[in-house]
This record gives sequence, C-alpha cells and structure tokens, in this order.
Amino acid sequence: MEKLTEMSVFAEVARCGSFSAAARQLQQSPSAISKLITRLEKRLGARLFNRTTRQISLTEGGEVYLRRCLSILDDIEDAEEVLGAYGREPKGRLTINSTAGFAQHCLLPLLPLFQQCYPHLSIDLQVSGDTIDLVAKGVDVAVRMGDLNDTSLVARKLWESPRIICASPSYLEQYGTPQCAEDLRQHNCLRLSTAPVFNKWALTDSGARQVVDVSGDFITDKVDVLHMHALQGGGLVRLAKFVVEEDIDAGRLVPVLAGSNQEVQGVHAVYVHRQHLPSKIRVFVDFLLKNLP
Repeated sequence: MEKLTEMSVFAEVARCGSFSAAARQLQQSPSAISKLITRLEKRLGARLFNRTTRQISLTEGGEVYLRRCLSILDDIEDAEEVLGAYGREPKGRLTINSTAGFAQHCLLPLLPLFQQCYPHLSIDLQVSGDTIDLVAKGVDVAVRMGDLNDTSLVARKLWESPRIICASPSYLEQYGTPQCAEDLRQHNCLRLSTAPVFNKWALTDSGARQVVDVSGDFITDKVDVLHMHALQGGGLVRLAKFVVEEDIDAGRLVPVLAGSNQEVQGVHAVYVHRQHLPSKIRVFVDFLLKNLP
C-alpha cells in the first residue's frame, strides 16, 4: 500500500510540474510531498527529479519510472472498473488532449453539456498541437486530426472535416483569386513549420490530382496564428472547415478553388488500449460521436 501511495504521489508531482501544485491537488503540505519524494528516491537509489529554485523536471530515470507507475495505476483503475463500469456513474478526473482549433471551435462549446450529463467528472483539458505520449503525460483520451501513425493506440473515428483554402477579401482584392492549382505558386501561402505535410496542398485539375508544395513569406508553429494572420490579409491559408466556417459565413474569409480542393481530414479519439475501457472514456467518446456535427 505504501508503494502505491508513493507511486500515485510521484505521478501527481510529475503531472503538475511542482511540489506545491501537487500538494494542493492532494490536500497535503508541500513539505510532506517533498519528503515523500525524497524518501522514494532514497529507496530506489535514483534521482527522479532535477530540482532548481523555480521548477522541477523529470530525470531520464524518472521518465522511465513514470511510465511504469502510470501503467500500474491504470491497471488498478481498470480492475476497479471491472467491478461495475457500466453500472455506476463515471467519476474522477478525465484528462483530454486536443489541438487548439478543435478545442476552441468544437470541444469547449460541448463540455458544459457533457459535465451536466456527468456531474461527478472533472475535466483536465490540455491543448497542444504536438503528438504526445498519452501514458507519459497521464492523458486518458486525445483528439487527433489527419492520418494516425501510432498503431499502438485505439482510435475511433469521430467525423471528417473538409479543409478549405481561403483568404481575406482584402488579400484577394490586392493579389487576385487563384483559378487553378498552378496559380498557388504565384500566391503567398501561409505555412506550418511543425508539419511539412500540412504545406502540401492537394487539388484536382481536369480530373488529375496535383499536389502543390506551397510557399510564402510567413511560417509559424501554431495553426491558430495562421488563422489570425489570414484574417489580417496575410495570404492564402488551408484550414479545417470547423475553424473557418464562421469567418466565411461572416465574409471575413472567402473560399477559393472550392471545386478543385478535395482534401478531407479525419478526426479521431485515441486512447491507450485497455481490456476494460474506463467508463469515463467510454461516455466521453460516445458523447462526441452523438453531438459532433
């Protein structure tokens, strides 16, 4: 029992990134948490955290130990779920990872209703454009766009969202409207630095598929920054329909090459494979399937 307590406290400190934040979550004093971690490190004979006056971070050994601890704690949770996952109300904390665009335009509008349906669940929403290790980060379920490369995860397709090429009226008035895929080479196309495939725009001209590796004078690592820059007249952008449809309806953005652009991206809920899926994940994924457009 003592070892399990140490594991759970260690995992909470790693998740929170500080002793004080973990102490607040666990309703303990920071000194008690620090002493427990020090005792754990002494027993293991290894340093788990690098400590400075301002922050802590996992050591390489700490990252390895965290993965094993989370796996053990998940197995315990699974064992408890087996006793009646379908017969009792989901409770506890549901940790969700999502891209900023999906969180803003699709997830946040739905979460109040979800929490009304399941009032004993608390939500920890992590917003990141990076593909993270769900186990290492303690994430229950992630929403991912496009192709899935990690075959070790369970994935459920939630829906498909077209990608729309668009620009502000001021940009099109100044530089003209592209009429075919080849015209994109003459335009300032806004690009994403973290995903080169994002900058390869596939279109169909005269029945033939053509992929244009677009270029321009602006690149960023954030999709929401691309969106904002396009609204300011920065250039052509290709984004998911759910991100830009309100701007298109309001006339702030104008779609182009609508007849040629056939790109559609899948939206998936992904989670670590478990023999007995925790009810909190099951109800959340079912809720998204029911309530997404």
